[in-house]
Amino acid sequence: MFKFAIQNMENQDPAVVDAIKASGESTLEKATAKAKMKMDQFFNISLNVAVTGNTGSGKSSFVNALRGLKDDDVGAAPTGVTETTMEPVMYEHPEMPNVKIWDLPGIGSPNFKAKKYLKDVKFDTYDFFIILTSVRFMENDIMLAKEIRKQKKGFYFVRSKIDNDISSEKKKKGFDEQKVLSIIREDCQKNLKELGDPKVFLISSHDLEEYDFESLQNILEDELPEHKKYALLQSWPVCSAASLEKKISMFKRMIWAASLASAGVAVVPLPGLSAACDLGIFVLFVSRCYYAFGLDERSLTRLSEKVSKPHLKDLPKSKLVTAIREKALTRLQVSAAVATIATVEYFFSLLPGLGSAAAAGISFATTQYLLREGLNDLANTAREIRKAAGLASVH
Repeated sequence: MFKFAIQNMENQDPAVVDAIKASGESTLEKATAKAKMKMDQFFNISLNVAVTGNTGSGKSSFVNALRGLKDDDVGAAPTGVTETTMEPVMYEHPEMPNVKIWDLPGIGSPNFKAKKYLKDVKFDTYDFFIILTSVRFMENDIMLAKEIRKQKKGFYFVRSKIDNDISSEKKKKGFDEQKVLSIIREDCQKNLKELGDPKVFLISSHDLEEYDFESLQNILEDELPEHKKYALLQSWPVCSAASLEKKISMFKRMIWAASLASAGVAVVPLPGLSAACDLGIFVLFVSRCYYAFGLDERSLTRLSEKVSKPHLKDLPKSKLVTAIREKALTRLQVSAAVATIATVEYFFSLLPGLGSAAAAGISFATTQYLLREGLNDLANTAREIRKAAGLASVH
């Protein structure tokens, strides 16, 4: 079965497959080492996002939105009309501590000098920069972008508080939302001509499903290294049906690597070791799916408030969702099933040669089955919730 797993690489994560094929390594030990490295990257790779711009541009609210928080939630970045950020402040993602969003000092505030600012914020710390404004981009924004470009890092211009503009314009006769958005975009871009006419993303931190947040996420997916893209897709909020499906596809591709890592553990003849590792992989994998798909109570409450449907947060009937929410995964029937198969694995692994391969095959197949079933259960639950919220279409 393990030989079949190595050969059957269609529709699996290309980075894992390429790594194994390129090195010519097809033995269990070497292949599982590649899979374990891929799993470690998937779950633990760091991502540092810098959010900067003028004082009052909505930096802190945007930081909170990226972390799935409202401005008044516990642990949210403080917001205010005066400069609340006097030095770079790091905010960990609530469920993924390897993802860090940095709220940088306002570059236009009287408390900071632009030239000194570039050194003070330690530019090398960050993977990319998001430069915000709530009106139009000015000289300091352009200077900052030029310096970032010199250091060969990515920067993205975001025009924030678009919901405020739309709300104000709606009161006027002959209101046309698309025309208003086009005027705002053009007004922002005309000050950025010397940078090569970069794209400007129009975003509301209070409603990421509207406007250009998904476009920003798509651009980042295209431009970030593969392993950084994993961190981005897992941590950033679901902003559309299409973004949910991207997350689901990403986790599907990782099932193969997780199962292969489990197969490597099964050849070690220690009773219970494979069961513990299989269950550990299962718990970590489905817990990440749970948060990435927006099934946690905080995300569901926010969605319920957005669409004015309070019942949404009580909608999930999945036993797996309930178990994750109550931190009771080990009480699921799956744990008993894994333990039973682990006993069989143990006796197989005691047999010379073929025994270890058979144990690995059982572990691979078991873990793959459990992860696939768990992923499908959570994915379908997330789809059903979006459908009930009236947000089911993929576009």
